[in-house]
Amino acid sequence: MKHFVSGRNLFDSYPDNSAEIILGAGCFWGVERVFWQTDGVWVTYASYCGGHRPNPNYEQVCTGVSGHAETVNVIFDTQKISLEEILKIFWECHDPTQGMRQGNDVGSQYRSAIFCKDQAQLDIAIKSKNKFEAILQQSNFSSITTEISIQEVSYPAEDYHQQYLAKNPDGYCGIKGTGCAYL
Repeated sequence: MKHFVSGRNLFDSYPDNSAEIILGAGCFWGVERVFWQTDGVWVTYASYCGGHRPNPNYEQVCTGVSGHAETVNVIFDTQKISLEEILKIFWECHDPTQGMRQGNDVGSQYRSAIFCKDQAQLDIAIKSKNKFEAILQQSNFSSITTEISIQEVSYPAEDYHQQYLAKNPDGYCGIKGTGCAYL
């Protein structure tokens, strides 16, 4: 399967110097668009991660029975963009203090999450969370509720969710940050 925007393969043929992280920041449509537009990102795809049911479908995720979040797998070229830069974009593109929601999108599937591939990514993610939480608290936001863990398994979302906002330019996008910059 090819990425609708870049034409690259979604699930294989990644460059040798690539890394992957899985991010949840609300509805995956807008989150995916943020990252496919990012220089240094090789490919993105909408997925489900962080739950307990293998290979869930959209209906199971939306009703909460699978425990998964709507996520985006971000495969990036480590020689062009660092994980820290990816996480800066992640923190700034949503409100990580809202718990099981993002704006009008309510439910555990919309929770903020960083699913890392290994301990090195986990350490960087936790450090970035602590840094951004201090910035948010200076602007009177509450504590960050983002789930951060090592999670190697994710399940690609259905084909119609892949690069949804490129296929449907007037589609729904509820993505909105806090207005705070990750410095």
